[in-house]
Amino acid sequence: MTTTTSWDDLVTSALLGTERRAPGADVMAAGQDAPVALLDAAALQTVRRRAGLLPAPAAAPPEPAPHDDRPPLPEAARRRLAQLLADRAGPAQGGGRRGAVPDLTELLPQWLTAANEQGYRAPASVLPALLDAARARTDLRPLALTFAGPRGLWLARLNPEWRFALRGASGSAALPAPDDAEGVRLLWEEGLFAERVALLGAVRAHDPGAALTLLSSTWSTERAEDRLMFLDSLRAGLRAADEPFLEQALSDRSRNVRSTAAELLSALPHSALARRMAGRASSCVGLDRTGDVPTISVEAPHECDAAMQRDGVLPHPPAGRGERSWWLGQLVEAAPLSVWSTRLGGRTPDEIVALPVADDWRDELHAAWCRAAVRQHDAAWSRALLGPPATPPDSLAERSRLLSTLPADERAVWVADFIAAHGLSEAFQLLGVCAVPWSEPLGRAVVDALDIARDAGSYPWSFSGVMGLAERCLDPAEAARLEVLTAVPDEPEGASPGAGGYWSEAFQRLVATLRLRAAMRAELTPVST
Repeated sequence: MTTTTSWDDLVTSALLGTERRAPGADVMAAGQDAPVALLDAAALQTVRRRAGLLPAPAAAPPEPAPHDDRPPLPEAARRRLAQLLADRAGPAQGGGRRGAVPDLTELLPQWLTAANEQGYRAPASVLPALLDAARARTDLRPLALTFAGPRGLWLARLNPEWRFALRGASGSAALPAPDDAEGVRLLWEEGLFAERVALLGAVRAHDPGAALTLLSSTWSTERAEDRLMFLDSLRAGLRAADEPFLEQALSDRSRNVRSTAAELLSALPHSALARRMAGRASSCVGLDRTGDVPTISVEAPHECDAAMQRDGVLPHPPAGRGERSWWLGQLVEAAPLSVWSTRLGGRTPDEIVALPVADDWRDELHAAWCRAAVRQHDAAWSRALLGPPATPPDSLAERSRLLSTLPADERAVWVADFIAAHGLSEAFQLLGVCAVPWSEPLGRAVVDALDIARDAGSYPWSFSGVMGLAERCLDPAEAARLEVLTAVPDEPEGASPGAGGYWSEAFQRLVATLRLRAAMRAELTPVST
C-alpha cells in the first residue's frame, strides 16, 4: 500500500476527527471505515519512519571519575550507611512518633560527621543515594558533599537534579597547594563557584594577604550574589588587615554586600567604622547623675544621613518600628562594647546592665547590646546580659544567641541550671546551642526533668521535641543509667490516659538510639594494628 498522505495530515485528521477531516483518498480502501483506515495508515507510516531513521552520532563519553585517595569505609560502617540511606527513602513518620525503634533519618548527620572526622572515602555505589539525600535536605549538604568528595562532584555534573552540588560543594574537589601560584590562579579563574570558595578558604588559612589579593583580582567582575558569599567567607579568621578591603566594599553596588561589609567592620573594634559608630552611639547614650540614682539617658538620632547609610545603617525600619529607635539600635549594635565602660563612669558590664534606663529605652538598648555582644563574641557582656539562670526568661532567642558566645562547658552548666529552675517547656531553643554530646550535668538535668514530667503524668507528646534532641545529643554512655525508665510507670490520679505506655516507649526508643549511636561510632573507629 502506497500513500501520499503525510504524517502531519494523519495527525490532523486524528486530532479533528475523521468526520470533520476525512483521510485522503489514497488512505481509504473500498468499504473500509475512515477511523480504521486512519489507524492502518498511521501504523504503516510509523514502521516506515522508524525503518528510515538514521543513527545519531554517539555522545562523547564522560571523563573518568577523579581519584579519591581517602581510605575506604570499614565494611560494618558501609552496611550501616546503606541502612541509613535506605531508611531515608521509607515512608515519613507523623509528628506523634510511637514505638521503640530509633529514627535512622535523624542519625544520618551524626554518621556523616563522624565519617568525615575519620577522613573516609564514600563508596561509589552509595553516591547516587547520598546525593539524593543531600538534594532533599539542605542541612545535609555540607556533610554529604564533603563525604562524597571529588567523585560526588564529578557525578553531580551528569545529573541536572544534583546541580546544587556544583555551587554548594565546598571542599569537594582536589585543590592545588596554597603556594602553587599557577594552580591557584587557574582554578580561581576557571573553577566552579564551590571550588573557588573552597580555594579562597584554603589560601586564606595559609596566607591571608594572598587570599585578599586573589579576591581583589576579580572582585569588580563577580556577580553580586557571589561577592556576598566571598565576603561572608572572610568571617573565619577576620583580622585588622582585612579593614581596607572591607572599607572599599562599603561602596559596593549591592546593598547586601555593603551591609555585610559594615557588619564585619563593626566586629573589628579598632576599625575606622567602629570608631565612627562609637562616636555616634556615645552621642545618643549617656549617664544622668542629677537624680538620687545614676540613670542611663537616651536621645535617639533625629535623622539617618548619607554617612550613616554608607556605614551600613538602614534608613527604613520594618513595619511597626519607629525610625529613631531603629537607627539607635543599629548604632549601638555596631559600636565597640568597650566604649560603654568609659562612657558610663568606668563601670563593668554587670554594673552597666543593672543601671536603670530613662524613658522606657531599656528594652531597645539592652537588645542592641545583646546583638553587639554576639557580633563581637564578648563573653563578659553576654554573661551580664544573660543574668542568673533562675531569672524569668524574656527572649529565649536572644538568650540562645548570647549563650553561643560562652565556652561550651559554661554554656551547658547555665542551661542545666535554667532547666532546674524553669523545666523543659522553655528550654528547647537553649538546648540547641549546646555542644554535642551534652555534658554530664546537662544530660542529667534533661533526664531528671523528663522523669519528673513522666511521674506527674504529663502528656509525653508535649516533650517530643526535647526527647528527639536527647536521642541525638545525650552521651551514649548514659544508656545503661536510663534503662530503669523504660518500664511502664504507675499512672497517678489525674494523669493523661495511656501516658505511661507512651513514656515507656519514648524511653525505650531513647535507650535504643543511644546504643545505636555508640555502635555507629565504634564501626567508624579505625582498628589499631
